[in-house]
Amino acid sequence: MPTFTYVTLATAAGTDLGHSRWIDIDQPRINAFAEITEDRQWIHVDPDRAESSPFGSTIAHGYLTLSLVAAFLDEIFHLEGVGLSINYGTDRVRFPHPVKVDSRVRGRGEIVDVAAISTGLQATVRITVEIDGTDRPACITDVLIRILPADDFTQV
Repeated sequence: MPTFTYVTLATAAGTDLGHSRWIDIDQPRINAFAEITEDRQWIHVDPDRAESSPFGSTIAHGYLTLSLVAAFLDEIFHLEGVGLSINYGTDRVRFPHPVKVDSRVRGRGEIVDVAAISTGLQATVRITVEIDGTDRPACITDVLIRILPADDFTQV
């Protein structure tokens, strides 16, 4: 796993971060996400009805797939010697392909930009969520991470 300091991150645009481990997307995970988010649409939680859908089975919520991005980031790169790093948001989230129940997904990352901001650095990390055995990705998003130097984490 690549490790960056505040100084080395500043010139890391274009770095391929590799990929995370595979995560199983089974019906209990989908059901748990449906309960916690109160999004119980039948395409996610009713396997019998979903058999007659265009997908032939239940599919994971797009936001379930997106929520795994935090775990993927934690597995594909590390920051050390910084004061603070925070999730600032995402840009351009897309869900090009559904994740069918009993699939496996993983995140592939690339640092696409690092820019100086008034409080430190802002890194843009593109995460592509891959589905095992499928050419099209489940999700592509640019995650914005704000990084403050080690000597100052009072401003965000």
